[in-house]
Amino acid sequence: MSKARAAHFAVCLDNEGYEASLEVGKLYRVIPDAEAASHGYVRVVDESGEDYAFLADRFHSVELPQAVERALLAASQP
Repeated sequence: MSKARAAHFAVCLDNEGYEASLEVGKLYRVIPDAEAASHGYVRVVDESGEDYAFLADRFHSVELPQAVERALLAASQP
């Protein structure tokens, strides 16, 4: 999940064992967490609305146009 510009969103590829928390094909907001990343995890805001660390290979980071990213980030703020 490392890129020149940090990804703010990732799509779920595998929800096995976490069916209530993750939906395959859904876009999730990524929370930067260097420690989690160093252990092969990515922190995302799941279906509960809380952020949790999941194995990074369950996700694929996506780079969105900045206008789309800003709109999604704004919509996800409480």
